[in-house]
Parts: sequence; C-alpha cells; structure tokens
Amino acid sequence: MAVDVIMPQMGESVTEGTIVRWLKKAGDPIERDEPIFEITTDKVDAEIPAPESGVLLEIKVGEGQTVEVGTLVAVIGAANEAAAQHPVAATPKSEIPGAPAPVPPAPAAAQEPAHPVEAKAREDMTAAELRRTRSTPVVRKIAQEHGVDIAHVSGSGIDGRVTKKDILAYVETGPKAAPAPAAPASKPAAPAARAPAGKVDLGVPGVPVAARERDRVEPMTAMRRTISDRMIQSKQYSAHVHTCFEVDYSRVALLRDKFKNRYAERGVKLTFTAFLAKATIDALKAFPIVNAAHDGESVTYRGDINLGIAVALDNGLLVPVIKNADELSLQGLARSINDLGERARTKKLMPQEVDGVTFSITNPGIFGSQWGTPIIPQPTTAILGVGTIEKRVKVVTLPDGTDTMAIRTCGYMTLGFDHRTIDGAVADQFMGRLKKTLETFDESAM
Repeated sequence: MAVDVIMPQMGESVTEGTIVRWLKKAGDPIERDEPIFEITTDKVDAEIPAPESGVLLEIKVGEGQTVEVGTLVAVIGAANEAAAQHPVAATPKSEIPGAPAPVPPAPAAAQEPAHPVEAKAREDMTAAELRRTRSTPVVRKIAQEHGVDIAHVSGSGIDGRVTKKDILAYVETGPKAAPAPAAPASKPAAPAARAPAGKVDLGVPGVPVAARERDRVEPMTAMRRTISDRMIQSKQYSAHVHTCFEVDYSRVALLRDKFKNRYAERGVKLTFTAFLAKATIDALKAFPIVNAAHDGESVTYRGDINLGIAVALDNGLLVPVIKNADELSLQGLARSINDLGERARTKKLMPQEVDGVTFSITNPGIFGSQWGTPIIPQPTTAILGVGTIEKRVKVVTLPDGTDTMAIRTCGYMTLGFDHRTIDGAVADQFMGRLKKTLETFDESAM
C-alpha cells in the first residue's frame, strides 16, 4: 500500500518548510528512517527520514518550493505499485535559481482576487495573515520599478502571497486583467517596546536595490530571512548596551593542556568553549536577572539555565541549546557542545534542540575577531560574545610587589544586555564574576 510523505512540523510555531534538495529520486529504493530530502524552516535545517521502506514512487514538490506543514511531498510504495493520485498542494513561495519550474498559475484575469487582510494589529494576526502582508525582495523591486502597489495585486502564493509570476503578469496585463482588492485600512504601528516578544514587526519596507548588468539576484533563504527579521526586531525592541572585559585565560589554557588527552580517551574534545560555558553558568546562578526574559511589561526569572551555543554554518547561523546546562559537569558540557555543534553542521538537529534558550554564547573569535557587539536573541535579556584567544605581552605583578613583562593567554569578552532589565552595574558585576572564575578556574571541577 502506498505511504504518503508529508511536510513535517519542525517546531510548534513552524507553519511551512522549504525543500532544499532531494537525496533520492523517483524509482529509488529506500529504507525506513533513511534520509530522503532536506528541508529548511525558520527554526532549523534538517534531513527528513522515510516513514517506511519501499520505492520512492513519486515526488510531488520540487527543490526550492515552500509548502505548508502537512502538504503531501512524495509517495512511497512497492516497486510494482502505481503512485497514489493526490492533488499537489505545493505552491512555490519564491523563485530559486536552479529549482524545477513550478506549474504556472492561471492567468491573472481568471484568478479570484485574494482576500485582503483586515485592518488589525500585527500581533493579532495569524501566521497566514502575516505571510499575506509580506513579499520577496524581487517582487518588491519589480513593483517599485513599475509604480505598482502590491496590495492591489492578486496573489497565487500561500495565503494569497504575491509571487514573482503574479507581479509580472500584473505589470504585463494591467489592473483590468488583475482586479485590485480593496486596500486594507491603515493602522498606526504599535510602539516597538509594546510588541510581545517573539513577534516580528519591522515597520519599514526593504530598501529597493537596482540590479546592474553583472549582478546576480538571489532570494533570501528561509534561514537568512529569519535571521534578518529577528535581528532587526531585537534592535528595535531591546535597549542594547555592551560592556567589554579582557580575560586572562592562562589558567584555563594550563588546565586544558593538562586534561585534554584524558578527555579525548573518553571521546570528548576539551575546548575553551566548555570552560566558558561552565564559568557562565556559575555567573548566571549568582546574577539570575541576566538569565531572565522581558516582555515589555514584566520580567520572568527562568528556573532553568538553557545555554545556547551559536554555530556558524555555510549559509547562516544556528544556536543549539543545552537544556538544564547547570546540571552538567565540565565533561558533560564539553560532550554536549561537541555533539550539538556537529549535528548542527550536518543538519541532524531536532526543533526542540534550538528552542527554549535563556542565555546565549557566540564565539566570533574563532575567525579572529577581537571583540564585537552581539545582538540579543529575543526574548532573552543578554548574550555573551567571545573574542579571539591569543598570547599577549602583559604587565604582571610578582609576589614581592615588583612589576615585570610576561606572555599571557588573553582575550576579550563582550556582554550585550537589555538596559530596560539589567543595570550597567549588574552587567559589570556579572562579567567580573565570569572573569574571576576563568582566571582562577578550580581544578576540582575537571
């Protein structure tokens, strides 16, 4: 009997996913739990396994297409079995270079006008209504060049979203062939500080970019769009302040050299990040406000310390989360950091492994950055940025009180914090605690 393969829901708030590439082609034999396609969502990139063994009879959604959760994307069955006849509910959200050409929409004149979103605050809109209000940079660019108001164009995409084909058809045939729905009544945007955490309300359109002859225009990936929206949202929402401390890592470097082989024998790579995680947890326990969340009206003091460790990917960034990190030893933290980082890079993470963060560490220092000013992930109130760790010449005071020059292993750390919640004095006390823990790291914790 044929088995349907559907677009899975990769997280509670995820409503759609984009198929990045098929790992199997129609007619290929497959085993149960064998990865058959890759998807990207606004939460995670992942390989999706086959629900049953058999033969991939039919692929219904091509690479580069974005479809709703629950959409039929493929059919698995026996080698001699015909593919089940199912309607294809997939409509591409954006045109991606190299992706199979989707079935063209019906002529604009034959389409029913998309229902306009009723005037309401964005925080009251459903996910479908929010998607209707958005369009890709390519669509906005074409509309701007031709003086077209996108709100007057009937969209054939998900929830009436205007696609590139829609805007081109409108430009070519004019408004008579694509009747314009009534424009929704405008409503002043709510102040950024009053918007609930987790809601994206950018408030301004993208800046049009005129492509030149030798330019290449590519739609943003789902991950890139999510990073873009969340970073702008956070900058508008939180009162960002940064404080920077220099740390002497010589003690940590000594302990790492002493114990790294012993950890390796247990299958664990001992990195500076594990020491940083352990020291950060100690400081968060001492200053729980830094582990809190702020929604514009109240502060939520988190009972758990869920530590996010940013992982740079070829096409973006993921922040896997170590749940209940305060319950782990240094070895347990090192093992979790290694495991989550590797699975983030190989697209093996599950949605729950990137949710629930209460504090984050980002480490641009691995690329040589001295220090930076990281943006706070919402709805948390702070993030730690770690600069490159290197040997420096420093002035040190000897036990007899005299000063001398010495080579020390040092680096900068920056705390980005929300000043609505965390005072500067508290932020500096937190960093002072973190610095002291690293510079006097207790060997018994090894």
